[in-house]
Amino acid sequence: MTVDVGYNDEIDSVVLQRMSAMNRRQPRELWVKPVPEVKYLNADNVGRYRLIMRFFYDNYRKLKYWLKPEEVFAGISAWNLLDDYTLEQCQRDLDVLTEWRNLTSSHDGGRAGSIEEYLRKRYRYQMTPYAIEIERMLESLESIQGYGGSLEPTLLERIVVYVRTVAEHAGQFAPGEALQLWRDLQAAFRTLHENASDYLASLQTTRAEELMLTEQFLVFKDTLTNYLQNFMLGLQKYGAQVEGLIRRTDSAQWRTFLAAVVEDEMRTPSLDDVLSAEERLNGRLEEWAILTRWFVGSDIEESDVVFLERATKDTIGRMVRYAIAIQEKQRLGISRRRELDYLGQWFLRLDSVEDAHKLGAAAYGLMKPRHFQGEPPRWSDSPDLSMWDEAPMVRELTSRSRVRRKAGSTEPVRSREGEQAEARQVLLAQMEREAAVVRGFAELGNFHLSDLDVLSVEQRRVLLSWISRCLVNKARRFRTADGYHIELTLPESDERAELTFSDGQLDMPNFHISIREAARS
Repeated sequence: MTVDVGYNDEIDSVVLQRMSAMNRRQPRELWVKPVPEVKYLNADNVGRYRLIMRFFYDNYRKLKYWLKPEEVFAGISAWNLLDDYTLEQCQRDLDVLTEWRNLTSSHDGGRAGSIEEYLRKRYRYQMTPYAIEIERMLESLESIQGYGGSLEPTLLERIVVYVRTVAEHAGQFAPGEALQLWRDLQAAFRTLHENASDYLASLQTTRAEELMLTEQFLVFKDTLTNYLQNFMLGLQKYGAQVEGLIRRTDSAQWRTFLAAVVEDEMRTPSLDDVLSAEERLNGRLEEWAILTRWFVGSDIEESDVVFLERATKDTIGRMVRYAIAIQEKQRLGISRRRELDYLGQWFLRLDSVEDAHKLGAAAYGLMKPRHFQGEPPRWSDSPDLSMWDEAPMVRELTSRSRVRRKAGSTEPVRSREGEQAEARQVLLAQMEREAAVVRGFAELGNFHLSDLDVLSVEQRRVLLSWISRCLVNKARRFRTADGYHIELTLPESDERAELTFSDGQLDMPNFHISIREAARS
């Protein structure tokens, strides 16, 4: 008998290609189809179905896969959770679960003593892969009591080690080394992301808010704050290291590493997921892009490390505010009788009213203070200038008397022509001073800041206004209302200029300013 090996290889290649195409189409098609495997979770007899599936799952973990109806019925009855449950009902439930594809059945004819017994089709049952994952999910859901999670800086340290290892290997990996390194990196990154998100979310729950309002919160406030601060310090330290390694290493080296990962994956034969090397590489590149965006960010948004650090800081600040509020609330209930009695005895020992006034001012502060808010005109920008050296700010106060005016009474219209004329003169004088400053700069034409002598406050305001308007403009130029074209040139080196004003000095880059008057039409 002769076998054509080349022909068989061609058939195997065609079959694998069809299986690959089928597996690529199948996931998206499943997204729009119903899942009959989860029907038993909300069916009418959900109690019986769930007990049967949990019994199968417990035996599955004990490596006992195939079960007979009698074994299932005996196991369910031993739990004593169902009343009047019979073997016939158990058999019908097994048939229903088989119809919903939670169980698969196989004909059990091993102990048949006759043809009639064999034809009765005694079955044994086994869980399907879908049912195993559903029960595993239900078991994990039963143990959830909150968001859980944790903040572990050690995971960040591991990620730094893994990324540095990839950067130092320069694309040279032994067989299987790249795949193991990639799995370790993804496991640490996924654990870090999920645990940190869950832990910070648990601090935002209603239960956490209620706990932070109680006095018991003060007991572990310091511990929780230190825990968050340590994580934030680790995030600042190791997150910056990962970002630096990713930015300094050539992107071609990361692609070489991912290609080595795909080569290791292709060495492992798999019939369930037959994907081409290009498809696997595209998947790894997408996962790497997610990790890079998490640590480095993008052109339009900051990295997730920054968001996580900001959320941690906000949580620390919120806990501190809650702790302060609780402490203030506790102080309100403290009796100050002893302090007031001591203060009263102190007043009695004083010899004069003036001393009593001084003690009262020191103990209680100013009586009936009134606060006024406004922006007074500054005569100088110097931060060392005392408020007592500035001109007073005059504000007219309206009457707050509760005495109502008589009905029908009128008030005269007050003329404010004098005030308006005075304000007009002040404004015109200020405009004239600014115009004189502009004309003085225009006479210079082109100059560096280092060429200027001692300047006044008005000259500084005009000059800084021009510089700020030029810097926000891409062309580094603008046109004033008086018709002057102002153009700014940045210094070629880090040359600095120290400007001297009547009220201080200012150090800034040595800009070059060009002023020319617009042509009049």
